[in-house]
Amino acid sequence: MFNIQTLNKIAAVGTDNFDSAKYTVSDSCQTPDAIMVRSAVMHDMTFNKELLAIGRAGAGVNNIPVERCSQEGICVFNTPGANANAVKELVIAGLLLSSRKITDAVEWAATLKNEGDQVPKLVEKGKSQFAGPEIFGKTLGIIGLGAIGALVANAAIALGMKVVGTDPFLSVNAALKLSPKVTVAADADAVLAAADYLTIHVPCNADTKGFINAVAIAKMKDGARVLNFARGELVNDADMKAALESGKISCYITDFPNANTIGVKGIIAVPHLGASTPESEDNCAVMAANELIDYLENGNIKNSVNLPNASMNAAGTKVCVIHKNVPALIAAVTSAFGTAGLNIDNMVNASKKDYAYTMLDIAGTVNADIISSISAIDGVIRVRVIG
Repeated sequence: MFNIQTLNKIAAVGTDNFDSAKYTVSDSCQTPDAIMVRSAVMHDMTFNKELLAIGRAGAGVNNIPVERCSQEGICVFNTPGANANAVKELVIAGLLLSSRKITDAVEWAATLKNEGDQVPKLVEKGKSQFAGPEIFGKTLGIIGLGAIGALVANAAIALGMKVVGTDPFLSVNAALKLSPKVTVAADADAVLAAADYLTIHVPCNADTKGFINAVAIAKMKDGARVLNFARGELVNDADMKAALESGKISCYITDFPNANTIGVKGIIAVPHLGASTPESEDNCAVMAANELIDYLENGNIKNSVNLPNASMNAAGTKVCVIHKNVPALIAAVTSAFGTAGLNIDNMVNASKKDYAYTMLDIAGTVNADIISSISAIDGVIRVRVIG
């Protein structure tokens, strides 16, 4: 029986995938085998030794101590693409909001509430202050052409925009999903220079934090508009505010308000609504649940942020080993089985940066002594026996 702990309200369409004969799902479980989470911050949590996996019902994992999980042999999953359409739709709304001064206009119209029959005249007299350009024919620059960026690119093409994007990790599969009208640039500088509107869709890490800063902004057209529906830390707030004050940037719209961006002229701060649709929450919950089920029951990994993708069908006993990605370790593991007189019928090994995952199909009985000997190998973090 596996215990699943939920740290946030997870859509029932996802948790219903857990077979009640094999799983208990609760928000009060003290010794979970797996945790499902949305936005709850986990950095100060102490994890029980039974915890095998964390399933993030969403794409970003900034709320999870990923490196510590790796060190403790906890597989962290996310759900890339599950909320992509929801974010895409809000980005398209953001294009219009940034261009047509819609939020300012709506707020101004609300001030006319007590003007009675004069409202229509006042509207006609005052509306010119909220004029803004159409997006048709303009160039949208996209940094990051993954699940969300590709959808945004294709939608913008359908709206009559020109699209220039870049992504150093653009896969063949992702490229095939792009409209042929999308121009893929070699680097970000070309995108920055071409963009009338710029939207960024990359993860936040040491390489991308503060990516949109004074240096990047200087490369952009005067009066460009910037959209950030990826992560707040991707944009340097101080540099953006300075660019807005100088007129270099016309508008900045962010889905990640903070004390520096709320109530600032030229900034539209949306309260993190990117994935706030019932469809997105359902999609993320279902994907996260299925990832956890396959890992807990079969040891298979798909969409982990800290361990490599790996899967294997085993005829005998499946042994799964999380370990450091160092030389000679796999040889030590296989030698342990040979010493015990057990044959390895099949083996899968994959690595992701400093960590690796090895799955072995063992013919024969794998007893506690063998597992102890493998666990004692320097660099081995966790050993599981399935079947």
